[in-house]
Amino acid sequence: MLFLQVAWFLQVGWVLRSASSARAKGTPMGMTYFRRFRMELDLRDRRPSLEDIDWADTGYSWVPFQEELIREHAQAKFQSFRSEMDADVFPCLGRRDGCLRLMREITARASFVPAATWLVRYQERPGGRAIPVGTVQGLELDGWGAIQNLGVTPEHRGRGLGSALLMRAAAGFRAAGLDRMHLEVTTANTSAVRLYQRLGFRRKHVVYKACEVAGVAV
Repeated sequence: MLFLQVAWFLQVGWVLRSASSARAKGTPMGMTYFRRFRMELDLRDRRPSLEDIDWADTGYSWVPFQEELIREHAQAKFQSFRSEMDADVFPCLGRRDGCLRLMREITARASFVPAATWLVRYQERPGGRAIPVGTVQGLELDGWGAIQNLGVTPEHRGRGLGSALLMRAAAGFRAAGLDRMHLEVTTANTSAVRLYQRLGFRRKHVVYKACEVAGVAV
């Protein structure tokens, strides 16, 4: 299963707001810790390759970022993450309005990198409706390209879309003058870790993220 959840520093605000609401309602709170890898890729050593798969006649189309696509990105994000464990930790990922607000927060940042932000659409048959099935966003943080919320909807996983989204984001970072990129991934997400390693990412640090969540005994 392909599930790639990143961008902790943006989403933690949503968790804290939810925790404050839960405290106000008297819901028991507790602290949960998540063990995560920071994984890095030096783009000077490995240039992104976008030619691994021939996407012609597959029904998939690759759409660079435009402001009017924010809702489609949010829809792809919601469908990708809503049934995953992380949606319990990051409530915004389990809500349509939460995903839309998160997209607006990401794209409004001065550090937003449009060239590293991509949408995948799928059209089952010619002339049919194209639906958003994958998304990735990019930020520039301290001279690094930082991957945000790379997700593929469940029914379209296992087809190379995640790898292709990641490589398009990498190419966008290079076009923006960045030669290094990083992401964070929960260590238990072994399929994602293997994917990143296959694409050339190296594990650099283990970090522990603390999150106050409702429904945990204290």
